[in-house]
Amino acid sequence: MSEQHMDGTVAVDASCGKAGFLVLLRHGQTFWSESGQHTGRTNIPLTEVGRQQAMDAGARLREAFPEGFDPECVFSSPLKRACQTAELAGFAQHGILDGIAEWDYGRAEGRTRQQVSEASGFSWDVWRDGPRSLTPTLEGDWVDTLPDGEQVNVHSGAGETLDEVAARARTAIEEVTPLLQSGRNVLLVAHAHILRILTSQWLNVDPQFARLLRLDTAHYSVLSVYKGDNVIERWNA
Repeated sequence: MSEQHMDGTVAVDASCGKAGFLVLLRHGQTFWSESGQHTGRTNIPLTEVGRQQAMDAGARLREAFPEGFDPECVFSSPLKRACQTAELAGFAQHGILDGIAEWDYGRAEGRTRQQVSEASGFSWDVWRDGPRSLTPTLEGDWVDTLPDGEQVNVHSGAGETLDEVAARARTAIEEVTPLLQSGRNVLLVAHAHILRILTSQWLNVDPQFARLLRLDTAHYSVLSVYKGDNVIERWNA
C-alpha cells in the first residue's frame, strides 16, 4: 500500500512484492512547443512531426516493454496533444487522468518567456516567480491562428502555483499506486512540466528540483522502487 507522509510526500510500499514501473511519456511536437509559447491548458494539436514522433515513441516503448501495458493501466492527460500521442503510440484504449493536465500558466499562456518579461517589466521565470507574479493586464481570452491555419482558443487567467501543481501530481501518483503495488506497469501520457514535477514528488523532493530534469517531446522516462526507495530508473529515452 502507499503511505502519505505528513509533509505531503508519497511513498509506495512494495513490501508485498515487486512494484511495477511508472512510465512517463511526453506528448509529441506542437507548433507552440517549437515556438516556445507557454502551453498549459490550451487545447493545441500535434504537428505532423509530432504525430510521427508519437508513433516512433510507441515503437520504442514496445521494444522496452514487450509485455505491453494493460488498457486499464494507461492514462492520458485530458488535453488533445496528449490524447493524440497516446493513440498514435498505440494506446487507443486509455483512461483520462485529470491530475496530469499541464501546469496552468495563467497570464503566461500562449506567450514566450521574452514576451511575458517585456510585458511585466522584469526577467520572469516560471519556476522562480510563477504565473501569479505577472501583471493582471495579461489576463484575457483570444483566438490564436496556428501556422497551418487552425485556430485555437486561449484563456489566460491567474494560473497555478508550483506547490499547487505538485499537490495535484501527488494525487495522480496516489490514484495509480494500487496498480503499481499489484506489480503492473503504468503508463502516463502527458506534458513536460507536469511529468517533471510529478517525478519530483515521486522522489519526495522539493518540486523546484523538476527544473533540472530535461524531458523532450515524445520521449519517455521510467520511475521505479529500488530497495524501498522511489527512484528514476531511466530518463528522457
